[in-house]
Amino acid sequence: MTTILKKGMTKSEMNKEIQQIMRKKVKSIEHLAGKLQADIDPLEVQKRLRNEWGIDNSF
Repeated sequence: MTTILKKGMTKSEMNKEIQQIMRKKVKSIEHLAGKLQADIDPLEVQKRLRNEWGIDNSF
């Protein structure tokens, strides 16, 4: 979102614009937390990616 504050605006006009932005409701993605389904093992993917990068996993 972009808000344009024009040259010559009074301080009260700028504050009004800022307050309008702050009042808008922000969408939340919290309802998605922990609910993504995957058919793959994340550790296997990580190991495969590290092997592609040539990183030694023998520690």
